[in-house]
Amino acid sequence: MPAEIYLNVAVSGLLTGLVYGLMALGLSVIFGVVRVVNFAHGEMMTLAMYLAVVLFSAFKLDPLLMMVPIAAVLFVLGYALQMGLINPFITRPEHSQFMLLVAIAIILVNGLLIVFGPDARSVQTSYAYDSFAVGPLIVDATKTYAGLAAIAVAAALFAFFRFAPLGKAIRACADNYTGALVVGLDVKRLYALTFGLGAACVGAAGAMLVLIIDVTPQLGPAYTLLAFVIVITGGLGSMPGALVGGVLIGMTEAMAGLLFTPSAKSMFAFAILVLVLLFRPQGILGKQLS
Repeated sequence: MPAEIYLNVAVSGLLTGLVYGLMALGLSVIFGVVRVVNFAHGEMMTLAMYLAVVLFSAFKLDPLLMMVPIAAVLFVLGYALQMGLINPFITRPEHSQFMLLVAIAIILVNGLLIVFGPDARSVQTSYAYDSFAVGPLIVDATKTYAGLAAIAVAAALFAFFRFAPLGKAIRACADNYTGALVVGLDVKRLYALTFGLGAACVGAAGAMLVLIIDVTPQLGPAYTLLAFVIVITGGLGSMPGALVGGVLIGMTEAMAGLLFTPSAKSMFAFAILVLVLLFRPQGILGKQLS
């Protein structure tokens, strides 16, 4: 095959990987601050995808334009979950947290199945079949818009944690829980805000991803697992690592689908995870464990 084909597929995988990275970024933020593993992460993204489908079907609203409102809805859901259900489990054993979030995931999957049924739903925008010619490259317009939107959302999140006083307070909670309590920070509220931000990330990613793939209720568990693969590959708790891991997994899946078969994509993604765990257990950008 001509070299241009490999380059085109690699760019396509990179753009999809940026959306994957944004999805995983939400999981990394939640774990990095709250120290709770969100086993309902992919299910929350599936909910966001269905919201995008409903808004497009009813009002012809572009999912990219509705990305912020959908993220806001997921923020409220995440905030309410943390304040109402998860905060009481913060000090409980990890298996209790695991069971709670798995239960939430099962409720979400079956609720979506009841409401929407098992059939796949999709969104067909006016630019669904458009592309850009960049030298020898032919870049899919939908993936380009989604990838650029993912970069914008990730940049806004990085800026929030780096410069905003509230973002600095959340980082203080992540660095020293006891110290944050001593100086008078409302840790439970900050935890809820963090979980809401993580959910907002996955909501924005869902609005982008529905432009690329069809959505079914059963999609949630697969993307929860994919988010874990990305976060562990990039470095658990590392925000830049989530983006790097997403891009790496996206490009790996794309090249595996070209060179072998689309059904082999997951196998190669997990092979990357195994290699990272063997040679750099803390992840690509994770901190060395002491």
